[in-house]
Amino acid sequence: MNDYREVRIDMTPCNEDATDLMAALLADTGFESFVPDDKGLTAYVPESDFDRQAINLIIADFPMHISMSVSDKFVEGRDWNAEWERNYFKPIVVGNRVAIHSSFHTDIPDAEHHIVIDPKMAFGTGHHATTSQVIKNLLDLDLRGTDVIDMGTGTGILAILAAMLGAEKVTGIEIDGFAYANAVENIARNGHPEIELVNGDASALKGREKTADIFIANINRNIITTDIGSYASSLKPDGTMLLSGFYVEDIPVVVSAAQKYGLREAGYTESERWVCLRLKFNGCQEGA
Repeated sequence: MNDYREVRIDMTPCNEDATDLMAALLADTGFESFVPDDKGLTAYVPESDFDRQAINLIIADFPMHISMSVSDKFVEGRDWNAEWERNYFKPIVVGNRVAIHSSFHTDIPDAEHHIVIDPKMAFGTGHHATTSQVIKNLLDLDLRGTDVIDMGTGTGILAILAAMLGAEKVTGIEIDGFAYANAVENIARNGHPEIELVNGDASALKGREKTADIFIANINRNIITTDIGSYASSLKPDGTMLLSGFYVEDIPVVVSAAQKYGLREAGYTESERWVCLRLKFNGCQEGA
């Protein structure tokens, strides 16, 4: 059965940092879907994985001074793809060139490239400012004949787009097994079997040293700064790194970590405080 437990967490005060952090912590306990709003977060977990005690521990150890109230209810199994499409996932166009929609949509906008994504409740649909910014940056690059690595590929949107833009080799790496399975389906759905998918973390980059012309990581600041050395080792000397999943205030922290491996800031774009940071080698890798 695909029964779920819907958990509602109201937060006072509520802000995007708090809902993002709560979603990340809940994801570690098996939650698959998160719908934030201006009052808190609604999250979904398979009924078999529901653990109220684990939620209580997360709230007790939450590192922000926020008052929270929690409620939950049983949600009987249903066609979750249709549910997601009907309530949350609407077709979008990014950069006036890329349309992202589900296989169920009928109101499909015109665009040069069409990416068909059927998310399994949990992972990116292109609506978030980080994903859309990486898409816009990719559209500004010439990917023809390039080698692209997409770290934390999620639904596979960025890997699929790289292949559509002419990349010769594309590798998507995803640590979460549920997201990885969804990416496999989406890549097949878009007709790009040449994309290599790997279920793993930054350790999967071993053996890929200096292979990538373009390296993408749309994850979060902490993971990026921890794994930046592995990312840098995979990038060709003249390659470009695109990093997202963090705020404009985090740029100095990320750049400082990157400089240890010979990377320098080459510009960034910003939307709703979220950024896509571009890095290039400066010619000397201090920490390599």
